[in-house]
Amino acid sequence: MEPGPQANQYMPESPGNQKWLQSVIMKEHEFIGNLGGEPYILHTNVFSQGKGNREQQFYLWFDPTADFHTYSIIFSVDGTPNREFKNSDAIGVHFPKNQAMRIYLSLWNADEWATRGGLVKTDWTQAPFTASYTNFNAEACVWSSSGTSSCDSSSSASTSGSSQELDATGQQWVQKNYMIYNCYTDTKRFQQGFPPDCNIS
Repeated sequence: MEPGPQANQYMPESPGNQKWLQSVIMKEHEFIGNLGGEPYILHTNVFSQGKGNREQQFYLWFDPTADFHTYSIIFSVDGTPNREFKNSDAIGVHFPKNQAMRIYLSLWNADEWATRGGLVKTDWTQAPFTASYTNFNAEACVWSSSGTSSCDSSSSASTSGSSQELDATGQQWVQKNYMIYNCYTDTKRFQQGFPPDCNIS
């Protein structure tokens, strides 16, 4: 992938009214292109009630163009988690529990900020840019209007996603060795105070 273009995998709460942008919950993986020979960057973010500012970035520990890998919207790569977004409903940060969600995959130009803070621009002579996915598999619980779920404790969706325990050791390994940006420690950016969920993230 060239500098500038990004391949995205994100899962927003399904829009139900005109105020969707103000209430949206979205979890995203973004793959940032780079100069030749430099590591690719995995950019993650969480939007709650329409506000993001929860970015964490990681160098990938492999060449993502050499083969297909498994990227999960629960923030894991090939089964290894890279971050955790905890339930902060108690302090007013909306958490996706039983809202209907949609999965989007896209490719877009982000050369205003993506590569070296926007210093490296997209080389349009390399176009067209493509992103491809294979073996897409969605296992989800369907929630009724009464608040009941189609999943039970023995269903594959329940055991593979919402009830999956975090591999804390794997996450610590990724964050120790490959994290290059963490919004929750960026005191220069958040001089007026961190997001309210920062203390428990």
